Amino acid sequence: MFICVCNAVTEHQVRAAIEEGAATVHDLSARLGVASGCGCCAQCAADLLSEAGRPPELALCHGNVAA
Repeated sequence: MFICVCNAVTEHQVRAAIEEGAATVHDLSARLGVASGCGCCAQCAADLLSEAGRPPELALCHGNVAA
């Protein structure tokens, strides 16, 4: 399933990045581009971080991380 449609990032890619050490939405943005476009995927990415036991960083600027 796609998590980030803007950058064609899948749930599998997000989970792999988390396993490799991504701990925040900002980390996922830097690695995969998550939440760097429209920002609609930020909450889903944060939810996946929470499932993995990492407290998500949700300090998003105007709905996206890269702004």
